[in-house]
Amino acid sequence: MNRWLPHLLGLIAPGMTVVYLALGSWWMGLTILTVLVIYPFIDAVVGTSGKTNPLQEGRAHNIIVHLHGVLVPIIVIALLLRVSMDGLTGYVWLGVVSTGLATGGSGIVAAHELGHRRLRSPSWWLARLDLLSVLYLHFTVEHNHTHHRHWARPVDPTSSPWGRSIYGHFLRTVPLQVRGAWRARPTDTSRSLLLEAVILLCLYAYNPALFVAFVSQALIAIFLLEFVNYLQHHGLSRGPDERANATHAWESRHRWSRWTLLELPLHPSHHLKASTPYHRLDTHDEAPQLPFGYYVMFWAALVPPIFQRIMLNSIPKTTSR
Repeated sequence: MNRWLPHLLGLIAPGMTVVYLALGSWWMGLTILTVLVIYPFIDAVVGTSGKTNPLQEGRAHNIIVHLHGVLVPIIVIALLLRVSMDGLTGYVWLGVVSTGLATGGSGIVAAHELGHRRLRSPSWWLARLDLLSVLYLHFTVEHNHTHHRHWARPVDPTSSPWGRSIYGHFLRTVPLQVRGAWRARPTDTSRSLLLEAVILLCLYAYNPALFVAFVSQALIAIFLLEFVNYLQHHGLSRGPDERANATHAWESRHRWSRWTLLELPLHPSHHLKASTPYHRLDTHDEAPQLPFGYYVMFWAALVPPIFQRIMLNSIPKTTSR
C-alpha cells in the first residue's frame, strides 16, 4: 500500500462538512457525530504504530496537505451561504459547530504545515488564508518566531504547566500569543489584526447573522488549535539555557490521529527540525508517550481532574516538569 493512502482519511471530515452544509437540515450535525464520537472510538481501537518512512517521496503527501488548505475557506463560504439562506436556526447552529470542527482540524494541519514553507510562497499564502478563515492570522508569526524558540519553557505562552486546565490555558494563551506576535513582528501583526477587523465589520454591516456564525466557528477552531498546543507540551519544561530535545514534547503513535492529522502527533520530530515536512517526521523512543490519541485526549482534557490523572500516570519518572 502506498504510504500516502492512509492520510487521505483526514479529508473525510472537511469533505463531508461541505456536502452536509450544502444539504442543510439535520445533515449539518453529522460532522459533530463523526469527529467527536466516531473518531475517538476508532482512535482507541485501531492501536498504535511506530512505523515511519522518513525518506519516502512526497508529491502525493504535498497534494493532500494542500487539499486540506483549500477546503478550509470553501467550508467557511459554504457556512455563510447556508446562513444567508436559512438564518441562524437550530439546524444551522449544528452547521456552525461542524464548520468549526472541520476548519479547526484541517486548519491546524494546513496552517501548521504550510506556515513553515518558504516565506510568501503559494503554500505560505494558503496557510495565511486558512488562518484568516478562523481569525488567527498572528499564529504563523507567533508559532515560527516565539514558540519554536521557547517551546517547553515558562516564557512560552503555548506550553502549559502541570495543573493548568484547558479552559484556563485557552483564556491565557490567546492574548499572550497576540502580544508575542506583536513583539516579534509588530508591522505584520498590526496588519493582520486590522484585516480581521475590517472583515468582521463588513460581515456585521451586511448581515449580523453572518458575523455571529463566522466568529462562532472561528472560536471553535481556535479552541481546537489551542487544545493541540496544550496537549503537545503539557507539564514538560526546560531551563532557559537547556538544549531542547525530544523529551520536551509529547508524542502519540496512535494510527488514527497520525493518519487524519497528517503526523501532527509526531511533534517531537517536528520541533527538532521545523522545516521537515510531515511525511518525513520520525518517532523518538525517548519522547514521553501519550496514552491515547488526540481524539480521546480531547475528551479527557474537557474534564481536568481526569486529564491530570492520565498525564501524571504517563510521564516518565526522569522527565522534568
